[in-house]
Amino acid sequence: MSMQPILTALACWALLSATTPDAAAQPAPYPQRPIRLVVPFPAGGPTDILARVVGQKLTERLGQAVIVDNKPGANTIIGADVVAKAAPDGYTLLLAIDSTLVMNQALYSKLPYDPVKDFEPIAKMAISPLIVVTSSAGPHTLKDVIAQAKAQPGKVSFGYGTVTTQLGGEIIKNALGLNILSVAYKGSAGTVQGLLSNDVTYIIDGVSAALPHIQSGKFRALATLGDKRIPVLPELPSVASEAGLHGFDVAVWMGLVAPRGTPEPITRLLGAEVARALELPDVREKLDAVGLLPDMVPAAAFRGFMQTETVKWQKAITQAEIKIQ
Repeated sequence: MSMQPILTALACWALLSATTPDAAAQPAPYPQRPIRLVVPFPAGGPTDILARVVGQKLTERLGQAVIVDNKPGANTIIGADVVAKAAPDGYTLLLAIDSTLVMNQALYSKLPYDPVKDFEPIAKMAISPLIVVTSSAGPHTLKDVIAQAKAQPGKVSFGYGTVTTQLGGEIIKNALGLNILSVAYKGSAGTVQGLLSNDVTYIIDGVSAALPHIQSGKFRALATLGDKRIPVLPELPSVASEAGLHGFDVAVWMGLVAPRGTPEPITRLLGAEVARALELPDVREKLDAVGLLPDMVPAAAFRGFMQTETVKWQKAITQAEIKIQ
């Protein structure tokens, strides 16, 4: 009797024994189901726009839907807490802003999440330049606003929708010694409505929400709080040049994070896909049109950037004597 069939059978058995357990142990390729992208603001603001533009590209590349889930409230704390407590499997992500990961820890005596310990950085994605905007019937320049505030203490008011816009306004007030009333709104949609209703003298916000009203002539942009020119408003002067505040530079930055413990291969894949999306001409065109500036920073450098920002803003918040809770 030939030994060849027996040897062949033994070889097949050995091969199956060696490979089957390992193959079964291999995790399925990520992602296998839709990804939830939490945005801690109402729909329509700059963070939401960024999430939807980049999320669509991730959907196309990953083969699974990236679903934007708006969870506004409490200076982004509600949305951040949802993601901090989610399973670290790559299926729940947070598009955070600077206040979420940096400023809230200096502003609140107690947070339900830890900005450092509860999240894995994936990538810094963009900057939303902040601008000072008034109605078309309001002051014509920032210098006019300052003169009015000095002539009528307590009569001028400004609206804000995020911690960053609040801080920008408070720092300007304190630096110039102005008595200006601060009015809080829920996100960009709230500040725009406040100005449309003439409830405030001016607002400080990102470009995207106010831009349609600037272009229609209902609003007038007075200055940018940053030191970079805004492509969609190239002639807009800076607060530093208009008010003599040298070195003044405030803008909202946005970054993608996951719950702490999310596997590194997943965060690396997401970071690479975000970087690719932000380089696409149609993505850049859409972001430029609403005043968002792509600013891709990978995970390791993003973590270091957040550490630097934390030191910077803790100092600024202490000097401005701002405390929310």
